[in-house]
Amino acid sequence: MGTGLRLAALHGGLLVALAGGGAYGETLDAKLDRLQKALERQAQVTAQQRRQLAAQARELARQQALIERQLRELEAVSRHRLPRRQMETARGAGPGAPAAADDRKDPPRVVGPVDPPASAPRHVAQAGTDRKPVGQAPATAEKPPQIQSIAEIGGVLTPRGHWVLEPAIQYSNSQVNRFTFLGVEILDTFLIGVLEAQDNDRNVLAPSLTVRYGVTNRLELEAKIPYIRRDDTLKATIPQATQGDQPTQITRDLTGSGIGDVEVAAHYQINRGQGGWPYFIGNLRYKSTTGKGPFDVSRNADGNETELATGSGFRAIEPSVTILFPSDPAVFFANLGYDFNLKDNVNKTFSVSGSQPQTVQEVDPGDAFRMSFGMAYAINQAASFTVGYKADFIQSTDTVINGTRLSSSRLKLGAMLLGFGYRLSDHVSANINLELGVTADAPDVTMTLRVPYSL
Repeated sequence: MGTGLRLAALHGGLLVALAGGGAYGETLDAKLDRLQKALERQAQVTAQQRRQLAAQARELARQQALIERQLRELEAVSRHRLPRRQMETARGAGPGAPAAADDRKDPPRVVGPVDPPASAPRHVAQAGTDRKPVGQAPATAEKPPQIQSIAEIGGVLTPRGHWVLEPAIQYSNSQVNRFTFLGVEILDTFLIGVLEAQDNDRNVLAPSLTVRYGVTNRLELEAKIPYIRRDDTLKATIPQATQGDQPTQITRDLTGSGIGDVEVAAHYQINRGQGGWPYFIGNLRYKSTTGKGPFDVSRNADGNETELATGSGFRAIEPSVTILFPSDPAVFFANLGYDFNLKDNVNKTFSVSGSQPQTVQEVDPGDAFRMSFGMAYAINQAASFTVGYKADFIQSTDTVINGTRLSSSRLKLGAMLLGFGYRLSDHVSANINLELGVTADAPDVTMTLRVPYSL
């Protein structure tokens, strides 16, 4: 009996053990099933992430190609045009016209003018073989300077397809005091003859509108329409030959206003300014006769004009070349030009009371050699100033009156140049220029305010 009970107990324990083993196997299968499902879900997430990474890689490749293309375009632009933030200082013309440069030259040209203008240096990205990571500035390329503060300097070219509108107003004043003696000098303090003292005060106010268009990145066309307002006062004192008589006082006030001589010009950047070379800009300017000339004004019975001319009355062609040499943060400039004044057959007779009529047959205005040089300096990204000197050497004018040829004296005009520029926005800048006469024939002061606007 004892043995039977033990066998029964052992059999019961085996059954329990087998039953327990069956329950353990079902739990393992459930766990394996759950793990299999988790692995499948992870595989799906991994595949989705791989697809997202592939899409991001394609987008990065596209953006990299776009960046490289833009860098190549910027490199091409930097070779042919003048960046607009080199200096706010004028424009492509001869010294007797800027300025600038950006280009107008964004600069000169200056430029000098654009360019515009006008214009602290802004480096243009240059594409190369070495790629830079995102967020790091690429290498900079050589670029032309901008001189916009002094318009006569030239060298600032307008980019292709862009327009620049430049309203300006200019004021000029000159005072001429002359003391003339006609007679015989016996001693330094004993004169026999006629003494004459003259005091001429001339004021000129000339608003104008200049339009520039960039045909290419190296060729620019320009047109200027001026309006002239002149006011002259002449005072002359002529002592009488008879002792005790009062001297004769002559005072004349003359005015004149109207459209001036319209000008058109073309500016071309000759080289790229690489390898340490300066920039060379060729300029060609033509001046018309739209203004009223000195032989077109009305006169009185004595042959004296009763109004002032608003134009020269003669056509002129002026070729010139502008040289710009950047030395950051300054730009050195020079301009050389020659003004050809074309002669004309006037063939006008003027009646003078008490004398025979005077017929002016032919007039050949004197040509002029012009030069200027100086330095433009960028104070910061917005402000700049320019200092320089200009000189005009005007040849004598030949006039045929009643068959007799007469020649006038030559003139030498010299002036110190001061220019100040400030960038108001990416499209608008303001420039004020001063010319201070240093020779007897030059105007005492000429002040010009220009506000170029880039479209």
